[in-house]
Amino acid sequence: MLVFGYGSLIWDPGFPVIDRQVARLAGWHRSFCMRSIHHRGSPEAMGLVLALDQAPQGVCDGVAFTVKPGAEDLTLRNLRERELISAAYLEEWLPVTLQSGKIETALAYVIDPRHAQYCGGLPLEDQALIIARAKGGRGSNRDYLFSTATHLRELGIGDADLDWLVARVAELPG
Repeated sequence: MLVFGYGSLIWDPGFPVIDRQVARLAGWHRSFCMRSIHHRGSPEAMGLVLALDQAPQGVCDGVAFTVKPGAEDLTLRNLRERELISAAYLEEWLPVTLQSGKIETALAYVIDPRHAQYCGGLPLEDQALIIARAKGGRGSNRDYLFSTATHLRELGIGDADLDWLVARVAELPG
C-alpha cells in the first residue's frame, strides 16, 4: 500500500513506513486552499492547510510512502481519522510516478471544491496573513508552513509559493 504525502504527512506520517521516495502526481497542485477549523485553526479563527487542488496542467511533487505490510487497516483508520475530520478532503487512489519512473497507485487526500472549507484562489498575501496568526489542535499554522517547506527543501522539492509564504509569514507577528 502506497500513501502520497504532499504536506504534513511528509514530516509526520503517523503510520508505519518501510520505504519512502519522492514521487510526482500529475493533474494536481499543492495549495493552501482549505480552511482549517480543527488542526491548524478553529471555527472562530480559521487557519489554512495544504490540499491537492485539481489542475489539469499541474503537478505536485511529494513523497510516496510504502506502508509496512500488515499495517494497512490501521493506516487507513488513522489516516481517515486525521484527514477526513471535516469531510473537506476526498479519499482517492491516484497514479503517482516514482523517481525510478515506475507508475504506482497511491492513496491521496484531495480537496472537495464543493465543500464549505474550500478557498482556492486566495491571494498569497491573504494566505500569509491567515497563516501567521492561526492556531489549532495540532499547533500553529505558521509552524505547519515552516515544517512543510523545510522538509520539501530537504527532499529537493521546490515550491515557489511556499517559499514566498515562508519569507512573508516570518515578517508578520504571530
